[in-house]
Amino acid sequence: MRLTRAALILLPALALASCDETRPRPQPEPSEELSFPAADRPVATIVSARWSTEEARDRLNEADTVMNRADIRPGMTVADIGAGEGYYTIRLAQRVGKDGRVLAEDIIPEVRDALAQRVARERLDNVSVRLGEPDDPRLPDNSFDRVFMVHMYHEIEEPYEFLWRMRPSLRKDGLVVVVDANRETQNHGTPPDLLKCEFAAVGYALVSMRDMPSAGGYLAMFKAQGPRPDPASIRACPNRGLPSPQGGATPQGDE
Repeated sequence: MRLTRAALILLPALALASCDETRPRPQPEPSEELSFPAADRPVATIVSARWSTEEARDRLNEADTVMNRADIRPGMTVADIGAGEGYYTIRLAQRVGKDGRVLAEDIIPEVRDALAQRVARERLDNVSVRLGEPDDPRLPDNSFDRVFMVHMYHEIEEPYEFLWRMRPSLRKDGLVVVVDANRETQNHGTPPDLLKCEFAAVGYALVSMRDMPSAGGYLAMFKAQGPRPDPASIRACPNRGLPSPQGGATPQGDE
């Protein structure tokens, strides 16, 4: 199921502004319908835009630890997918500074609107807020140094299509940063082997994976490797994350 494509909403200091047409747009996909495998696993329901309170997360130094490990620096451009109430959006904006950019995205209009109001209220001129789609983040090509996916991967109904469409948005040395819990997807987590297998099926290589109790589970980082595969060649991973007979091997590189 697709939602209607939404325009990019840029937020200056005091009010929401119209779309910035100077920003790069995603290249159009081929006219023929593309077919992706269905995920061989349950999908968690979206129950809340909040994983925990911001105060509790800050007491554990969660955001700073994740941003340090992801090497977030001033001047970077970062996407925060499934941004929710904006815990990472706000802190990423502070870290990348006035010369950086943060694009925050959610698929629920009411959540997106509430975050847009927060960004305007806090006068974060380097943040834009956007409505995404369940199977396509619709990110502009070659635009992001990092793409954050924090406690939301298990809610993606079409992970292979989502990851496939997200790939072109990464810059040459761009990384996807995933934070999730080590439990079954229906219980609002993603087993690490399953995560690695699904990313590998779409041509991402694992850069690192580390336990991170302060963020409720683990931190994994991936990079795009080689050409983007033809959708017809992608094979769904078994629920436990083991490589299927037609699929590639689980990547190495865990920390």
